[in-house]
Amino acid sequence: MPRSRRAARRGPGSARAGSPASEEEAGSEVLSHCSSASEGASPAEEGAGSEAACEQGQEEEAEDRLKEHMDSLLDKSAKTRQAALQSLRLAFSSKTLSEFLLERRLTLTDSLEKCLKKGKGEEQALAGTVLTLLCLQMGSGPEGEEVFRSLKPLLVSVLTDRVASPGARQSCATALGMCCYIAAADLEDLISCLSCLEGIFSPASTGEGSSAPTQHGPLHCSALQSWSLLLTICPPSHIKSILDNRWLKLPPLLSSSSVALRILAGETIALVFELAQDMEEDLGHQDTEFLRAQLKVLATESNKYRAKTDRRKQRSIFRDILRFIETGEYQEETIRFGLECMYLDSWARQRTYQAFKEVLGSGIRHHLQNNELLREIFGLGPPLVLDAAALKASKVSRFEKHLYNSAAFKARTKARSRVRDKRADVL
Repeated sequence: MPRSRRAARRGPGSARAGSPASEEEAGSEVLSHCSSASEGASPAEEGAGSEAACEQGQEEEAEDRLKEHMDSLLDKSAKTRQAALQSLRLAFSSKTLSEFLLERRLTLTDSLEKCLKKGKGEEQALAGTVLTLLCLQMGSGPEGEEVFRSLKPLLVSVLTDRVASPGARQSCATALGMCCYIAAADLEDLISCLSCLEGIFSPASTGEGSSAPTQHGPLHCSALQSWSLLLTICPPSHIKSILDNRWLKLPPLLSSSSVALRILAGETIALVFELAQDMEEDLGHQDTEFLRAQLKVLATESNKYRAKTDRRKQRSIFRDILRFIETGEYQEETIRFGLECMYLDSWARQRTYQAFKEVLGSGIRHHLQNNELLREIFGLGPPLVLDAAALKASKVSRFEKHLYNSAAFKARTKARSRVRDKRADVL
């Protein structure tokens, strides 16, 4: 089984939670139930009994709503199916639901397969995202592998279908990469997914009317992101074949009109150099000299026809990329969640984090705290078990947040003033 050198793989998460859909109605019903249950109880009993009753009521209400959304995936109305997929996406990304989904995974997989086959556009895109989240909830065990293997051919079919909508193809590119990363047990699956994704973003293989930079878009970004994610778990033998010649397909993407694709291509090139360093392979031939010249241009670009925010973001990231290629120095980043934090100290680790963050959105912090799969991938250990007192102590008061934000604002203003003064001196 292919494995990353930086991250252990995979174990299903466990917890119960609910969908955020119809939360106001559910909340009012649960509150009324709790208040009626606590009438006549002593103050001591209310502290334990009432809270337990509320939690149990919320769990049952949330599970009932999830079951309704799953049933709605078979509705004749496309609008109803899309609404159900959207609700499932929000629920799966915000909570760990592996226990609830374990016995329903086959039914849900069949429903998602029908949405991908018979649906159009937005419905296919949402189905691909929900499939990714289902695989993430199931983990890398037999259940996750079963989900991946059953829908892999359909994902490849939609991804390579030029008639399908760009949104659906983009979603399938992400789903193929993420599900393969999580659940692929055979090297053949990994190699075939890499080849399929490379055929989407590679200029020589795009073949969709033209390979000109103006043709690049979100689909190519998703394909390249998934390809680079799978690169982090490739065995050394396959990485060596990529280092020998195939990585040279990446530099042409630095000329793309899409700033997102230019940045992704630069980060992927840095990842390739990092893997070469780990394997003690030398990429220092004449092609890298031209590459360094390209990176220097992107790190200092000031063309007015590009948006100001795009130029600023591009310059910042390509300065880091160029520094790494020239000196091997990586700009470490700290990610904080709850009482914990983790460090992104390599391009491989950063690529992995960004891929999961794109799928989970704001739910990434919850899953880092509670999802055993993510905690194993990033080496965080078992989920922390905190009592109510520890949770309350970890919360920062509104006044403390205000003081912190005020101090940060003053420091930022002073720093910017110094920079503006230097600019004025130059002018």
